[in-house]
Amino acid sequence: MHIPDGYLSPQTYIPAYAVAIPTLAYGIKKLRETLNEETYPFIATLTALSFLIMMINIPIPGGTSGHAIGTSVISILFDPWIAFVSVSFVLLIQSLIFGDGGITAWSINSIGMGFIASFSAYYSYKLLKKINKNLALFLSGWSSIVLASLFIALALGIQPIIAHDQNGKPLYFPFDLSITIPALVGAHMLYFGIVEGIYTLIVVKFIEKIKNHSAMAYKNEI
Repeated sequence: MHIPDGYLSPQTYIPAYAVAIPTLAYGIKKLRETLNEETYPFIATLTALSFLIMMINIPIPGGTSGHAIGTSVISILFDPWIAFVSVSFVLLIQSLIFGDGGITAWSINSIGMGFIASFSAYYSYKLLKKINKNLALFLSGWSSIVLASLFIALALGIQPIIAHDQNGKPLYFPFDLSITIPALVGAHMLYFGIVEGIYTLIVVKFIEKIKNHSAMAYKNEI
């Protein structure tokens, strides 16, 4: 789902950078307020897990690929702003060092897999957890990656409309929304969303179990 360089027009990524940079600056401020001896190891570990699972790209029909992102776990356990910052830095490292995603496209990738995924996961979990917590965890993961894929599909699909020559030939990404939405969103609804949902359910429950066990051990020592 990482968009590489050359796929997006300046009309797309320059405004996206204008949104992403100040938003990220605010997120960093929120992260600094949260970091301490207890939260730092968990955030660092979950960020590393996000980095790992995003590096596993699986080809899907339509000439693209997909992967889990792990944003929902950080968002639910901590805060959507922290998840946004963590995933944004993961995407930056991947683009700079591994060439997974472009520098020009980083702002769009960050907004999609970072901001949109984080806040959609957080609020869908808050909304659904009163009904069933396990279902809420699964659907928060599922919805986060599906909505992120929709945003990426829209960013790619509008390129032939906003960036073309006098003859109507696309200058950047050549396929329109009729192709990008089914190819990206469909695959993430049917496959990667399920993987993300299961990942979210398992990891959140595991982390909560560890925290509860540590709290009980500390209480018994006292």
